[in-house]
Amino acid sequence: MLQFRSNGKLLITGEYAVLDGAKSLAVPTSKGQEMRVDQGEPNLIDWKGIDEKGDTWFQTQIRIDKGKFNIISTNNEPETAEIEKRLQQIFISAYQLNSKAFLDNGYNITTVLDFNRKWGLGTSSTLISNLAQWLNIDPYKLLESSFGGSGYDIAVAGSQHPVSFQLTKNGPSSFTADFNPVFKDDLFFVYLNRKQNSREAIAHYKQQTIKNREELVEKISGITEQVIKSEHLAEFEMLLKAHETLISKAINLPRIKTQLFQDYPKLIKSLGGWGGDFIMATGREDEKEYFRRRGYNTIFNYSELIK
Repeated sequence: MLQFRSNGKLLITGEYAVLDGAKSLAVPTSKGQEMRVDQGEPNLIDWKGIDEKGDTWFQTQIRIDKGKFNIISTNNEPETAEIEKRLQQIFISAYQLNSKAFLDNGYNITTVLDFNRKWGLGTSSTLISNLAQWLNIDPYKLLESSFGGSGYDIAVAGSQHPVSFQLTKNGPSSFTADFNPVFKDDLFFVYLNRKQNSREAIAHYKQQTIKNREELVEKISGITEQVIKSEHLAEFEMLLKAHETLISKAINLPRIKTQLFQDYPKLIKSLGGWGGDFIMATGREDEKEYFRRRGYNTIFNYSELIK
């Protein structure tokens, strides 16, 4: 049996603007996804997904036929059908990058998550990373021909350290970022109990003039560089507040603090798709209690969630 593992991700700076080449800071989470691959019946992929509780949340079979991947579906639920369609798309892309792996071969593949797939920590990116490791193909090419996106999550999936990520004319570029803030005990993450469809925000972002987007990329890149080097909590909070203001204007959405937590005394920073998944906040136990009183009970200390 072969085993592969990739890390989940959080994007600290650069959401939306990363698509246009802004330098962004992303961090790998200690929670991720494992993939186990065994030889199986020829020309058949028997796929099983196991969640963080040990329960099977997804199961399907795929018949391999000369580069075609036909779903043998036993479940007609819309969510299952959507996942099967995505999986089929990924395998078609993988076949184009390494057809030999599928020549008269069959596999039993099991994926094991150790985070709740609703959290937005990277169910898809960790899957792409694991498949690329197994098939010895370029994960960015597999991402580009399947899900799409900037690729920052792929960079983080294979890193044990924070990364500075940027889309360049020559493709994705990532470097280890020396980001290990001395004030990390004052940072924590809160799950907002909802998934966010960010299509509308992305659409508004793309309506910005080229000049405005170029100026935003330059400003966000500068903030990212300063955030990585920041040595004091007050400086860190000031930089991220400026970041929130810039993105808020670009996507025409109020800051999450304005929207939900106006009376919170310290910093709140949206992560990824605004209004959903996780936020980052500054504070300690009293501030965590603020969120618990409002029904937000999935809270992680920085050192608890980040590698």
